[in-house]
Amino acid sequence: MSNAQRNDPLTQINTLLPGSTIGILGGGQLGRMMSLAGTAMGYRFITLDPTPESPCGQVTPQIEAAYSDEDAARKLAAKSDVITYEFENVDAGVAALLERESYVPQGSSLLYTTQHRLREKRAIEAAGVPVAPYREITDLQSLTKAAEELDLPCVLKTATGGYDGKGQAVIRTADELETAYRELTASGRELVLEKYIAFQAEISVIAARSPKGEIKSFPVSENVHVNGILHLSIVPARVEESIQREARKLAEKLAESLGLSGLLAVEMFVAEDGRLYVNEVAPRPHNSGHYTMEACATSQFEQHIRAICNLPLGDTTLLSPVVMVNVLGQHLDEVVKRAGAPDDAINEFGVVPKLHLYGKNESKTGRKMGHINLLCKDVQHALDWVEQTQIWRQG
Repeated sequence: MSNAQRNDPLTQINTLLPGSTIGILGGGQLGRMMSLAGTAMGYRFITLDPTPESPCGQVTPQIEAAYSDEDAARKLAAKSDVITYEFENVDAGVAALLERESYVPQGSSLLYTTQHRLREKRAIEAAGVPVAPYREITDLQSLTKAAEELDLPCVLKTATGGYDGKGQAVIRTADELETAYRELTASGRELVLEKYIAFQAEISVIAARSPKGEIKSFPVSENVHVNGILHLSIVPARVEESIQREARKLAEKLAESLGLSGLLAVEMFVAEDGRLYVNEVAPRPHNSGHYTMEACATSQFEQHIRAICNLPLGDTTLLSPVVMVNVLGQHLDEVVKRAGAPDDAINEFGVVPKLHLYGKNESKTGRKMGHINLLCKDVQHALDWVEQTQIWRQG
């Protein structure tokens, strides 16, 4: 669909039908799975990424250039009817340029907000959604004062960058303050100190909102991290139904308040007293939503395409209990050897594994290389499968 067609008064404003081309800023695994889902719906794709033969670039045409390259961004815009992004660390200035010169329903404002933890927390608070108590840190003196106000333990984080446990340090005693400060300020980034929340569970909700304002959320995922990296997503989450309802309500409230178009992943802590605190948000498909690919009536990737194209949002009903387990570099050889399939001896409960590999050229310890969705009748059966394979015994 051309820009003229999209803006024609006889055509629903900003609705892009199959046959349109979707440009993706970022060529990682999220872009890959997004393009695979959208291709099945009849859309065309092109991605911009600096990595040769990126995961997304293996399945769709790629413009190989830096995210900050404005000429490349304009080339992407010229070839696209709509532009989306698959991770937050794309250049916000380029996103703003594209917003002026092309159609970017997610906009640059939300990207700008979520690229900085302090801006993000203030936006969440402005929506009336609780976050863990926090303080902006400008120097060692302000860190010492903040630690006294919040009480230890606390978590010191860089305000920008950082993922999968990077860019943060848990501080349990006052003696650790200076070391943590020196280590995290070495990057030159601003810092934020958060009160450590004693939690019974970590959960997340993927919410979708279209430009016309339709909102739907997916079932709550219970998340287990190892060494700061997501290891398991368990659905249905093993928390009370009332907590799950409140989590979805908060995620949808944030989607509305932030003026979302597309997906919003909302990570939360369930405190020991049952209260919810939002930890962070991501305006894109998310690792904790991968379970939707086989276990829900609509996957998060199809839903994202539907949202940015202003189509009716899909059904988010959970079709099967499921456990998603990440495949990191240290797991890859064994997973490939088994082709994701269980041995008969460890599949007594009828777990059905669905393997997804991302096509990354280099495997490293701790690097996400793929995931397996374990469809099951009871999530404990899938958890037993993970344990008995012994593939993940070393984290």
